Amino acid sequence: MDIALLIKAAIMGVVEGLTEFLPISSTGHLILAGALLGFDDEKAKVFDIAIQTGAIFAVILVYWQKIRDTIVALPTEKQAQQFALNVLIAFIPAVVLGLLFGKVIKAHLFTPAVVATTFILGGFIILWAERRQAAGGNAVRIHSVDEMTPLDALKVGLVQCLAMVPGTSRSGATIIGGMLLGLSRKAATDFSFYLAIPTLIGAGVYSLYKERALLAVGDFPLFGVGLVMSFISAWLCIRWLLRYIATHSFVGFAYYRIAFGLVVLLTAWTGLVQWAA
Repeated sequence: MDIALLIKAAIMGVVEGLTEFLPISSTGHLILAGALLGFDDEKAKVFDIAIQTGAIFAVILVYWQKIRDTIVALPTEKQAQQFALNVLIAFIPAVVLGLLFGKVIKAHLFTPAVVATTFILGGFIILWAERRQAAGGNAVRIHSVDEMTPLDALKVGLVQCLAMVPGTSRSGATIIGGMLLGLSRKAATDFSFYLAIPTLIGAGVYSLYKERALLAVGDFPLFGVGLVMSFISAWLCIRWLLRYIATHSFVGFAYYRIAFGLVVLLTAWTGLVQWAA
């Protein structure tokens, strides 16, 4: 295996892990990093989706106590059953809409203008949501994921579908959407992480199966390095984010999104990144 290729895989893994759970769109960053590294062929696109599994292992590790307690209590306790049902309900819209519109979105929406617009628009939505909550215009109804109803879960699941548009950010959509729906910043972040487990594992498995003809046994080291680096960087990022949101808002991420949207426009205009590919 080419050492240079393994280094590129490691860099891409770090990018995935650091951006997957922040409201800044991991997909946009992976496209930019892949273009700059020359790691953007068809196999690389499968790689980008597959290494999300490493980031999910980090979520499972950080939230293992809650996950384990839920699994153990699932046969007998109503609260555990309700929590598991809520995650399932929130997961279903992405499956249905992804199967129905995934190809159309990839064919028509993956353009520099769309990516840049969603980055910038998402930044302004975060600023609006944070200012609305600070002004008391968005009353917090739910302080813990265990307080969520199936209807709350369905609403968050529908909001997650907005992330099918490139540049939106799955984490950004579910966290900010959850806050606008009455969840506290902590509850919205926690539920976003739990919802990521079936969503990203499902996407990874589906992508690997669909594109299996592109893969070979010799690709295991490449994917292995990406998964490990994604896991390590995501674990560090999640632990940092949970501490960060205890005393900070998402305003900083909003300004970053706006700046990154401008980067998308600049790289597209100069031809540095082939976003439409």
